[in-house]
Amino acid sequence: MQIPLDLARTVATVIDEGSLEGAARALHITPSAVSQRVKALEERMGRVLLVRSRPVRATDAGTAIVRLARQMALLEHDALAEAGLDDESTRFTSVGIAVSADSLATWLLPALAAVARRHPVVFDLRREDEEYTTELLETGQVMAAVTARSIAVAGCVVSPLRSMRYRASASTEFAARWFADGGTPAEFAVAPIVDFDRRDEMQTNMLRRLGVAGNPPRHYVPASSEFVSAVSAGMGWGMIPDEQRESHPQLVGVGPDNTVEVPLFWQQWNLRSELLTAVADEVARAAGTR
Repeated sequence: MQIPLDLARTVATVIDEGSLEGAARALHITPSAVSQRVKALEERMGRVLLVRSRPVRATDAGTAIVRLARQMALLEHDALAEAGLDDESTRFTSVGIAVSADSLATWLLPALAAVARRHPVVFDLRREDEEYTTELLETGQVMAAVTARSIAVAGCVVSPLRSMRYRASASTEFAARWFADGGTPAEFAVAPIVDFDRRDEMQTNMLRRLGVAGNPPRHYVPASSEFVSAVSAGMGWGMIPDEQRESHPQLVGVGPDNTVEVPLFWQQWNLRSELLTAVADEVARAAGTR
């Protein structure tokens, strides 16, 4: 069985845009034409590829098609570039990368900007916690990820990047009010917390290390710079990377044994792609491993 690449790319575009109507706009065709292409591929494969929800989701079979479409787009880019047939003024390849908000806010963006200056590439960055970025690799939504997972996802290769050091921090005023005794378990049990979102477990893990039971009040601030600003403003305490602490002198460390090292790794599809290699090399240089 052969899979027509134009049909596979249509399925991938539907997933990217979240709907048949969005895919139609992106592909400059009608929604009816998008639906006919998807149906044609489903009939050819004998499998349902898309769950018509909002947003549209890929089935297991659809995930395989999306991954194929993105891999072929990457290989096509490399082949055209090598043959000198790629028009950089009009043809850009999209590279999806799963990243954490903290990596974006501290060290990663300059590396991606360096790649974009030299290659016709646009980056589709999917923000996710380091512990969960590999889920996007597994489903084919991205082709690379900055992750805390050292074991390679099936079909991927992994290499170490760097570690990020986080420190339990609070404003001087907040520390004086809530941690007058230096950050005892009893104080942490009642002091308000700033969490990034409901999947952020760094503050909860710190409480476990301290043997703290209970559930202190929590703010949720789902943006990296605003998260640090919320802690600096005295809304609560939170785990903050050392790179961001340097620009907020009003922050102080709170509690005993208040640092955590989070090792980061680069995972990418196991493809021989010059573009993906260029991205990986620049990310490694920014991380100080190359």
